[in-house]
Amino acid sequence: MKKLWIMVLLLALCAGCGTSQTQDGDQTAPGTEVSQTDGYTEGKYFIDVDSSSTMFKVVSAVLNVENGEMTADLTLSGQGYGYLYMGTGEEAQQAPAEEYIGYTEGADGAYTYTVPVAALDQEIDCAAWSIKKEAWYDRVLVFRSETIRPWVEDGTYTVEATLEGGGGKSTIASPLTLIVANGQMTARIEWSSPYYDYMIVDFVEYLPVNEEGNSVFEIPVKLDTPMEITADTVAMSEPHEIDYVLTISGDSMEKV
Repeated sequence: MKKLWIMVLLLALCAGCGTSQTQDGDQTAPGTEVSQTDGYTEGKYFIDVDSSSTMFKVVSAVLNVENGEMTADLTLSGQGYGYLYMGTGEEAQQAPAEEYIGYTEGADGAYTYTVPVAALDQEIDCAAWSIKKEAWYDRVLVFRSETIRPWVEDGTYTVEATLEGGGGKSTIASPLTLIVANGQMTARIEWSSPYYDYMIVDFVEYLPVNEEGNSVFEIPVKLDTPMEITADTVAMSEPHEIDYVLTISGDSMEKV
């Protein structure tokens, strides 16, 4: 069912405003509210955003669909930009100051900007005002529709997980603990063995967070997405990397 309503969202966003529709029995992750308005599936969703500059890194984005319009809450990795403007830097210089988009500062100090989203899967100009340089810098953003997934409010959850690969000799504890913060999901993985000394997820190496007992790691994850991960074990005569596929079920989430 989850895949169905995500597909409905994508089709609706591509189709634009049209005849109102309703769906009964949709199942969503905790914190997600979905309804049909003017052909759009309304609600909040996590979405990945590509940026043309490494100096403008979007660490999390929440897509808001309401009354046939889209906005996104963009949280950046740094605190270097005082304003955003949806257009080029040259256009920003000519625009009135009330069209500049300021930020809200989170409890962790992160800057979040709420910007209009004209379309998905298309390059969108975004100018960023550098506090230090006192100048506008041109950026290009792409909101990737294939990455849309359920929005979940910040908090700690239990969730069921499955692990495939590795010959079945080692397993992970399930349900496991899932922490959601600023759109990022971190899972606490406890192996059935104390001999794993690191894990690799998306080419990033993670070390155990404990010193005694079975190996425990905290890694970034996504819901309902088979993730290719690697874990290195020292239980053999020499260290050996083993490939696995980890899948976390969004339907099983329960808030702690």
